[in-house]
Amino acid sequence: MPERKHTPLSHAELQRVLSYSPDVGVWRRRVPCGGNKVGDVAGRVDPDGRTRIKINGRTYSAYRLAWFYMTGEWPPNQVDHKDGDPSNDRWDNLRLATQSQNKCNGPRQRNNKSGYKGVSFKMDMGKWRAAIKANGKYHHLGYFCSPSLAHLKYRLAAVKYHGEFRRAV
Repeated sequence: MPERKHTPLSHAELQRVLSYSPDVGVWRRRVPCGGNKVGDVAGRVDPDGRTRIKINGRTYSAYRLAWFYMTGEWPPNQVDHKDGDPSNDRWDNLRLATQSQNKCNGPRQRNNKSGYKGVSFKMDMGKWRAAIKANGKYHHLGYFCSPSLAHLKYRLAAVKYHGEFRRAV
């Protein structure tokens, strides 16, 4: 049996089935769907905090739908939440980003033991190391006596390397 081709969601169909409030980032049903009535909030929140909305049997991320709804075009790459909160789909909180820029705006890694983004402890030296990744390369920023000093150096480098996409925590 040949694979079924997916027909992309049109802008007109999106506007027919859902309404989007850009000031609050909430989607509402314009037509009944399953157990949902007209006016009900659309979608479900995943454990990662992102809202997913099912339209015509296909699931979409609410922030990508917001971009499509507001501009009439699907985002060419990724959509970043400026404040780092994946549940905040307000229009003024969304911006286009590359994967690298989106990662710059992410929180520190879960396995980070220093408590500071861009800082790790160099056991053999007994010092705190600051480093930042930009354009696919790691940049060593130096060794410091305290994690807070190393983090200060990281924050300064984040301004240089990550610009508006920097997130220091």
